[in-house]
Amino acid sequence: MIIRNALIHNAVDPVPFTGDILVKNGKIISVGGKVEAEDAEIIEAEGLSAYPGFVDAHSHLGLDNYGGPTGGTFDYNEMTDIISPQLRGSDSYYPHDAAIRAALAGGVTTVAAGPGSANVLGGTFFAVKTFGNTVEEATLRDPVAMKCAFGENPKRCYRDKSDSARMTTAAKLREALFSARDYMMRKELAGDDRSKLPKYDMKAEALIPVLKGEIPLKAHAHRSDDIMTALRVAREFGVRITLEHCTEGHLIAKELKSAGVPVAVGPTLTNASKLELVNKSWTTPGILAAAGIPVSIITDAPVIPQQYLPLCAGMAVKAGMDPFLALQAITINPARHIGVSDRVGSLEPGKDADVVLTDGDPTVSTTAVVRVVLNGVVRV
Repeated sequence: MIIRNALIHNAVDPVPFTGDILVKNGKIISVGGKVEAEDAEIIEAEGLSAYPGFVDAHSHLGLDNYGGPTGGTFDYNEMTDIISPQLRGSDSYYPHDAAIRAALAGGVTTVAAGPGSANVLGGTFFAVKTFGNTVEEATLRDPVAMKCAFGENPKRCYRDKSDSARMTTAAKLREALFSARDYMMRKELAGDDRSKLPKYDMKAEALIPVLKGEIPLKAHAHRSDDIMTALRVAREFGVRITLEHCTEGHLIAKELKSAGVPVAVGPTLTNASKLELVNKSWTTPGILAAAGIPVSIITDAPVIPQQYLPLCAGMAVKAGMDPFLALQAITINPARHIGVSDRVGSLEPGKDADVVLTDGDPTVSTTAVVRVVLNGVVRV
């Protein structure tokens, strides 16, 4: 396949350029210049812009099925156990959800999907393409992160059971990590002697990849104090962490820059539905990006329908964010945030051929998505 004469926005170089994109066996072979390939399918893109498939670092797409009762089937939250790290978001994913088709039509080709924020530990997120007959076919990488949550949601969901204060939430997370670390050490000390192995603990097993640094904690935190608590706990246990929502991140930009962790901002195209959202602002991603912090913009779909991810970037630009940094916030930055930038997030040789052709700037509401190529095949 050759995408011919497109204005290429590769999400790496700030200035777009006109050229061809050569695709073979689902991968990008070359970007820019003029190419020829015998018997190649030609997509004439003169007058169109080519972008990497858009990436959302934080979504519940496919887990909250579109059109279900009261807006969804709520397969994204386990409401009976506040500590549930053993759950896997991929086990709730429905690949024929109509919202996935809408996401693809909007140019969103990769999302990190997983559990919600009812629980202190909710289970694992996975990276998934927005096309595939089964979850196995659609999955890009599983797992990519372990969900944890601070602030109002665990307190609200478990107020009458086990959690009514922020300090309780933090203590429960520490307890789970302490227990898992002890379990891991006992397993290591047992070596090949099965008689010395600790009794199998599914929750502790699920947290071992976090403790070994293989996947990060994916920390739901809106308020600045919750963000700082998340960072503090991560330092205590020496684990990796990403910050999700980060609503008051602009209030602690200096601290976030010092922490050096990825942040995902959103969903901002919503009402301030709870107290911890009162300082929500479209200026937040721009302020953090200008401070040199790796920023992703997220929909938290279905909170914001997944296909409107580029429009959220446009709203950030309207509030002062640099347009190129806003593009990176829905392409390469979220790909790095969820650990799949080797495959997606920019138009570069060797990466998956996920290409979106538009008739203008996709962050503007009047722009149309003309074609979507995913894994080297035209899907839209």
